[in-house]
Amino acid sequence: MEILGLNIDIETWKRIGIAVVIFVIFLGLRKLFTSYLFKLVLGFARHKRINLITTILEGFEKPIRWLFVIIGLQLALKYFPFTVLEHDLHRHLFRSLFIAMIGWGVYNVAGSTAIFMATFIKKFDIQVDRIIIPFVQKLIRSLVIVMAISIIAQEWGFNVSTFVAGLGIGGLAFALAAKDAIANLFGGIIIITEKPFTMGDWIKTPSVEGVVEDITFRSTKVRTFDQALVTVPNATLSSESIINWSKMGKRQISFTLSLTYNTPLHVVKACVEEIQSMLENHDEVDKETIIVRFEDFSQSSLDLLVYFFSSNTAYVEYLRIREDVNYKIIGILEKYDVSIAYPTQTLVVQQNDHPLAENQFQRANS
Repeated sequence: MEILGLNIDIETWKRIGIAVVIFVIFLGLRKLFTSYLFKLVLGFARHKRINLITTILEGFEKPIRWLFVIIGLQLALKYFPFTVLEHDLHRHLFRSLFIAMIGWGVYNVAGSTAIFMATFIKKFDIQVDRIIIPFVQKLIRSLVIVMAISIIAQEWGFNVSTFVAGLGIGGLAFALAAKDAIANLFGGIIIITEKPFTMGDWIKTPSVEGVVEDITFRSTKVRTFDQALVTVPNATLSSESIINWSKMGKRQISFTLSLTYNTPLHVVKACVEEIQSMLENHDEVDKETIIVRFEDFSQSSLDLLVYFFSSNTAYVEYLRIREDVNYKIIGILEKYDVSIAYPTQTLVVQQNDHPLAENQFQRANS
């Protein structure tokens, strides 16, 4: 039989048929694995709560599906009567595909590092900042990618050690080109080691204020209070002053209470004492530092300094405590019939009845 100028005999047709059957069989095995065997083993592992096996199976599910296709294609090509790929090319290609599938599976499993670390930390009661876990997860995944690429490169005859040595020769040019990336990487390491904040903390810097959502090798993501997502380079963030409002043990409340000048001395003293006593007995005021003092004679008022800290640092609760204290202060002032001063000026006009002065005034206005 002649097809497309090729004389194909019965033996050749048999080999083509065998190749097609092999490939179809492996496609069927892939379907069997996906629909039945994989679900059965995964269900058993989940039922027995074997987290390690469950994570590995879930990570290698898609790579194994493709392995069936790759193995089926590799075996089919061995029986295929025509040369599709040269021997060396065939060997390098399929080895690279196997390495890529293994790397893909390990990469997926590395994504579950957070689960393993959380379990390990909980079991041994180790204090680890939450921000370290995703950072380690990204680091492991990056190493897996680098190793897979290096092994595949060696498979195709590239000398990886020579390439690395070449980086030493051109290290200066590389460093200059990647100085921002390197600065951001070291900035991330500084943030991880010094731990000025963790994920979920409310921070304020000269460039951003909001809640930390994530940290990567290059940047830190902060969600502002109007729900905008700001990405700040780690090099910038690590060199700025950072206020971590979530780390506050108490929150300052300070203001000046201005009384009118006609307030009697004994009333001023009574107001100072009662406000001091009210704050000392308030359940949500920190008892360590409470200052209520007659501070100053201003231009239009007698000024009382009120300085204390709320024990709750959450912003809404802080405002509620401050409001409650204000209500109680108003009650104290009303008790003593004290008025709050506001800026005023008194103009005194003295009338001069001397006749000479009156004549001079008239001449000046004539």
